[in-house]
Amino acid sequence: MTNVLTEGFRPGEYLVSEAEGFRSREQGVLLSGQVVVASAVLGRLLHAGVTAGAITGTGNGVLGTITVGAAAKPGAHILKITKAVANAGDFELIDPLGEVCGIGSVGQAFAGGGLAFTLADGATDFAVGDAIVITVAVGSGKYVALDLAGTDGRQHAAAIAYAGVDASAGDRRLVVTARDTEANAHCLTWPAGITTDQITAARAELAGSGIIVRD
Repeated sequence: MTNVLTEGFRPGEYLVSEAEGFRSREQGVLLSGQVVVASAVLGRLLHAGVTAGAITGTGNGVLGTITVGAAAKPGAHILKITKAVANAGDFELIDPLGEVCGIGSVGQAFAGGGLAFTLADGATDFAVGDAIVITVAVGSGKYVALDLAGTDGRQHAAAIAYAGVDASAGDRRLVVTARDTEANAHCLTWPAGITTDQITAARAELAGSGIIVRD
């Protein structure tokens, strides 16, 4: 009987080009329980959850489920009502650096500053100056295999594993391609079941860090 052996990708096999020196690669930590192969596309734990405080002011509307994206800054965001209208109104979202990162309307889906939610109207209308503090907790920054079902940062493509690492018994160091690199599309390992459209979106996320995937 013939035994067929399949060789996986070798360390760094996906590399087409890198920046000079050590700019493209860096050391990171693979989360305990994770096992990744060389060339695996990774996510990173950037957020440890999000909470919303009680409304300060007059209105009693309800803030719906908050989705946190890769662009969200850790820390306290302030949602402030800027225009009061019966059963409606407008608001702005101020990020932890004090900059307005989005403008929205009560009762309509909002996305800005890496956060997405809907602020619903209540029995008592909002007044100008009403505010809600939305806090994005800082994640560990550890790497994990890309997981599109995640909500803590692992759903966004952030890096590529230079070599395989087994962290079954605890956190382990690993080397990742983090920026300014050309990578061979045919030498990357994606999560099982990922679609072509999802790969396209993940490639765009990598491109945001200067990791360009070449076909």
